[in-house]
Amino acid sequence: MTRTETFRRVVWVAAAVVAAVFLYAVGQQAAERPLIAVVAAVAILALGIIAAEPTALAVLALPIILVTARVGGGGVDLTVSDAMLAAALFPAILVAIGGISREMRTVLWLASLYQLASLFTVVQNPYVANVVEWFHAGVLVIGALLVGWAVGRRGVAPIGLTLLLLAGLLISVSTIVQAAFQYAHGEFGPVYTSFPWGMHKNAVGSLTAILAVVAYVHPPWMRWRRGWALLAFWVLVVALLTTQSRQGWLGLGAAIFVIVMRRSHGVRRRSRAILLAVIPIFLGVTVMVRDQVRSGNEFNSLFTRVTWLQDALNVWSTEPWVGVGLRWWYTDRFPVAFQPPNAEIETMTSTGIIGLAAFLVLMIGSWVVARRLDPVYGLVAEAVLVARMVQSQFDLFWVSMAVSLPFAILGICLGAAARHDATVAEESRAARLTEGAAPHSSDDSVSTAGPDPGAAQSAPRVRSLRVLPPPYPSPHPSHYPAPSRAGGPTA
Repeated sequence: MTRTETFRRVVWVAAAVVAAVFLYAVGQQAAERPLIAVVAAVAILALGIIAAEPTALAVLALPIILVTARVGGGGVDLTVSDAMLAAALFPAILVAIGGISREMRTVLWLASLYQLASLFTVVQNPYVANVVEWFHAGVLVIGALLVGWAVGRRGVAPIGLTLLLLAGLLISVSTIVQAAFQYAHGEFGPVYTSFPWGMHKNAVGSLTAILAVVAYVHPPWMRWRRGWALLAFWVLVVALLTTQSRQGWLGLGAAIFVIVMRRSHGVRRRSRAILLAVIPIFLGVTVMVRDQVRSGNEFNSLFTRVTWLQDALNVWSTEPWVGVGLRWWYTDRFPVAFQPPNAEIETMTSTGIIGLAAFLVLMIGSWVVARRLDPVYGLVAEAVLVARMVQSQFDLFWVSMAVSLPFAILGICLGAAARHDATVAEESRAARLTEGAAPHSSDDSVSTAGPDPGAAQSAPRVRSLRVLPPPYPSPHPSHYPAPSRAGGPTA
């Protein structure tokens, strides 16, 4: 018996002993505390699913990360999105252990650099919320990347993006229906979605803008027909308009501009006429801001944001290099308590100049990685990152789903690209081996003298190879239809 086999048997025996002790303990408590038995049964079921297919939980987590409803109580500030993302992280790590691409490794290093830079503020400002938020931020970025990578690398990226869009469409339809009832009663203000759970208008705006980008691009490996993708895009856009989330409008407009102006091999051309629909968005936001300035109301959203940013800079000046701590607005150390409505200022007040520099490296570096990726896979990731960064110039950044969603999509695209590259490399290797083992003969005649007894011993043995089919449609330009001359988005 080899040392490896001995180690495996020891591991199996230890696992069996632990499982037996666990089941015995649960059985002892089941009669008096049935909830423990239910939780244990769910945990065992989850472990069984993970053992059978590690990506099952990761795929299930994608639509659930859109759920911003709160769970827990007391000092636990946790959303369903956060809890599901944390649960799906373990099986996603198992997939990543099998190997990651160079691009994925680069993004993970960038995210780790930010975590290291923000650790200075955790040491300098020791309080519980600071430590908890440090781990929370790591899960939102690194955890979302790994979950997305597992989905893309294992070949279920079409299912993952489809579930994301279906969940987003459910929220969008609910928002549109609520808007119709609200408008029927003469109320034309922003719509705050209340079903299937309560959501702030800016949360719905961020969600619908990002998913509208996915529907607009709908890369070929997503396997959506043009008509369905077009319908989903406009449903998401209508829901976005009803929220009156101006930062969401700007984010979507910037992303569409990037998509339309992208001219790369393998990327289908899209009509620039869609920009005619983007121009009114920027003009509308400009008019709304002008009206707020002229109103002189110091309590409107514009002047409130300006005041908050000024106060946030005053807070930052107390600890300029390492910041005053993550989630400092939940403490009573300062006369003001609010989350700064700007990504850079929010990060700078929390983690200082050191953390802000690492944050900029993370966001710009992630965009560069997506930009250099094969456009068939990288365009949607690039556009999503652009949409999120534009949104966060006028709103909160470190907010649960709003952070994890774009990084999860980036991870999906990186995993799908790596799977395609691996399949192409395997096919090429198999073809070279087959060509190298093929017999070469200058005589076309067929011998009828029977087999040579020594031929079987002298002929080289060729190992049969199973060539995997491509996981997604080939990104060859011929697979893309001709550019549309219509004014809407093309597929």
